[in-house]
Amino acid sequence: METLTIILAGVLVSVATYFILSKNLLRVILGSAVLSHAVHLLLMAMGGLKKGSVPLLGEKAEVYADALPQALILTAIVISFAVTAVFLVLAYRTYQSARLDHSDSLRGSEHE
Repeated sequence: METLTIILAGVLVSVATYFILSKNLLRVILGSAVLSHAVHLLLMAMGGLKKGSVPLLGEKAEVYADALPQALILTAIVISFAVTAVFLVLAYRTYQSARLDHSDSLRGSEHE
C-alpha cells in the first residue's frame, strides 16, 4: 500500500509541475495546491503505518505509535491552505487591475 501511495505522489508531482509551468495564473495556483497534496501523501507514506498504543506516560505498552508524521501533515495542510489563499487573492487583484490572467501579457512592454 505504501508503494501505491508513493507512486500516486509521483504522479501528482508530475501533474503539478505541468500546471506550474503553464502561463495561466489559475493553473499555477492549482499546480501549487496539487504539489502540496503530493507532499502530504509523501509525508504520510514515509511515516508508515505504526501499530501500537497511544504515547502516554502512564501506559505500560511495549510499542507506541509515532505521532510526528500526523503532526507534520496537519501543519503542512494549514500552511498550504494559507499559501493557496494568498495566491488566490493576488490573482484576483491582478485580474481586477489588469483584466488579464496570462503571465506573458502581464510582463509589460517589450522594450524594457
